This record gives sequence, structure tokens and C-alpha cells, in this order.
Amino acid sequence: MRKVVKAVTALSVASSIALAGSVIEAVKVDSLEGVRCGSEVIKQNVKFTPVILYPQTTLRMNDKKANELNKDAKAKEAEVAALTDGKEIALILRWKDKTKDLFDCYCSDKYPDGFAVQFAKDASEPQKLPYIGMGSDGRPVAIYIHKAYKNEIFEPNGNKEVFYQVNPHNVNAFGKELEKFKEEVKKRGFKSYQRAFVSEGFRSMTEIKDNSVHYRTDMHYVEKKGGMWGGMVIRPIEDFYASPSKGEFAVAVAVWDGKELQRDGLKRLSGWFALKLPNGENKELEKVVTEKVDGNVTKGKELAMTNCASCHRWKGADMAPPYMAPNLSNIGGQATAAYIKESIIDPNAVIVPGYNRNAHPNFSWYMVDDKGNRTSTMPPFNYLKEEEINDIVAFMQTLKAEVEK
Repeated sequence: MRKVVKAVTALSVASSIALAGSVIEAVKVDSLEGVRCGSEVIKQNVKFTPVILYPQTTLRMNDKKANELNKDAKAKEAEVAALTDGKEIALILRWKDKTKDLFDCYCSDKYPDGFAVQFAKDASEPQKLPYIGMGSDGRPVAIYIHKAYKNEIFEPNGNKEVFYQVNPHNVNAFGKELEKFKEEVKKRGFKSYQRAFVSEGFRSMTEIKDNSVHYRTDMHYVEKKGGMWGGMVIRPIEDFYASPSKGEFAVAVAVWDGKELQRDGLKRLSGWFALKLPNGENKELEKVVTEKVDGNVTKGKELAMTNCASCHRWKGADMAPPYMAPNLSNIGGQATAAYIKESIIDPNAVIVPGYNRNAHPNFSWYMVDDKGNRTSTMPPFNYLKEEEINDIVAFMQTLKAEVEK
């Protein structure tokens, strides 16, 4: 197995990170069989690349406490690496987290830490990558999620096994009998949350349960450097749900922080980056995910305030009703320039379902016809000059949260 010099990266240095995405090169190893977080093959071979994860602020969650905890949330720097043995691809992620939050109860005021890795099904047309949140109509994604569960807790499971819900201190057992009881609790306890989904837009996310997807995930917490999570997804290079184009995948990662009551769409999310297999050569994909538009940011801000701020909100522009259109506060950290351009010229290309249309009937940003098809209430701004569009995109690429130190 060949060894490579580890890339020296500092999790606190955000200034060295490109404004757009990155290109992650997978290192070739002999085998990924049995590999988990912390395995020697990872320690000896990985080359970590910094990736910024921005607060997902498109929609505001209906949870007052969670919203307060995440108000003015900062972006988080993570590090990503990849390994491949020619048959499978391993995506490895690590990020700082001072608290280890585990799932140990079915309750509405406590949530676990977790992570997700999203693969675009097809990256052969990089200009039309899926919507970064959950894919989009005709542009599906495969999503792998792992959440941190504590498996020493046992709660009702419908099997009337109430005996194993008793606190060990109240069990009439000692020595080996007590250890046997604890082992049974552990067997019946919560197992790690590992799920694979396919999604083609908001509210279409569907768990894959027919054994047609083969993957494994892992998640491990270490106390060093003030606390850090490591996560990993291993899946076949080729399958029905996502395959590389010219030897490269389009990939995005996300993390949830249980301390901040994050779950579902309340998380930190990266933009698309290119995951490059050995000998991969998809220059168009690499160009799209790293593109920084050459435009006049000052003029772009003026144009955005004139053309966009009456419906959209972002930091520094909060005059529009909160339910009128998607919040753009972090679009510069999560969307490609190509996606932003497409949204300006052809708003119907990707419809992001908004808030409850019954609760906010005067502010819905899409309409639904008799057949259930959604169309955007935003008109196409294709009358703008190309230079003006580039200026707007250049400005919107600056819309992103500050990275936490």
C-alpha cells in the first residue's frame, strides 16, 4: 500500500479556502474492507482538504428555541478526504464540535449530532447540478446520513419488554447477573442511525429500503483539539443512484449540531465540490464548482437591492416579508455561480417549496396547477444584460456567514 505525505491543514485557517467549492482527490489504497473512522489506512493515506459548511437559512424552522440558538449562526470549517480501492469510494469528514450530543430518547427538545454526504446522480452536465439542499426535479441525489445514537438506553419498542427499561440500580441482580442484564439492554437499545435516501427536490426525500443500495457509514468522537467528530461513508463507485462522470463525482456534505437543536433542514451545509478518482478528468465539473464570477460587486449589490430585495431577504436586506421568497443569506457559500445565474434567468428551473401555503397564502413563492405542478411566482429576469447578471451573481457569491474561529 503506497503512502503519501499527509496534507498539513489547520482547522482554524479559513482565509486559505476558495470562495467557491474545492476539488478533492481520492487516494488509491489496496482495500477498504473493514475500514472505520480511525483505521490505520486512513491515518497513513488521507489528504484532508478544508471545506466550509454554511448555515442553511433558505427556510426558517417553526421552532422558537432552535431559531434563537441559531440566530446569526456562523459557518463551520470541516476537512474532507477520500480513499478508493477501485471498487468502492470512501468519503471521510471531520469537524470540530465541543459537545458530544447523542440520541438517547424520543423527545422534542434534544437532538443528536450527525452528518450527511450527498452525491449528485449525474454530473455530466455541471451547469445543471441539482439544487444543493435535496436535489431538484429531474436532477436527483443520493444522500447518506449517520446520526450519533447512544445504545445503552432502552425505550418502549412495542414488544412489551418493559423489564429492560428498569434502571440497573433498581434491578434485583448482582455480579454476572447484572452484567448479563446490561448486555441485554445494550442489545435492545438504540442502534446507530444509518440511512440512505434518494431525493429529487424538497419533500421528495425517500429512504431506500429494498436492499438496492450497498453502503456503510461510521461516526466517532475524540476529545482532542477541544472535541472533534469524524464521519465516513463508503459506497460502490458505480451504482444506480450515483455514478461518476469522467471519473469525478459532485458531492456535498452537511453536519448537525445537537446542542443547537439542529435537525432536518436546520444544519450546516457545504456547496458542491468535485470528488476526483485517480485519473479522473472532468474539468467542466471542476470549473463549475470553483467558479468565482468576474463582476462588479458594488454594482451587483445595487442591482440586487433594486431587483431582488422586494421579495428575498439576506443580511443587510430585510425589508421583504419573511415568507415571500427563499432567504439568500448564505447562497454564496452553498450555490454554484451557474445555479444562481439559472435562478435569475429561469426561476422555474428549480422550485424550492416554501412555507405552508394555507398559513401564508399571500406570500407563497410558487403556484400549483390542477395537476400538482409548481411554477415560480418570480418572473424571469432574462431582460437584464449579461454584465448586469454577472454583477448580481458576483455580489451574491459574497452572501455567506462568517466562519467561526
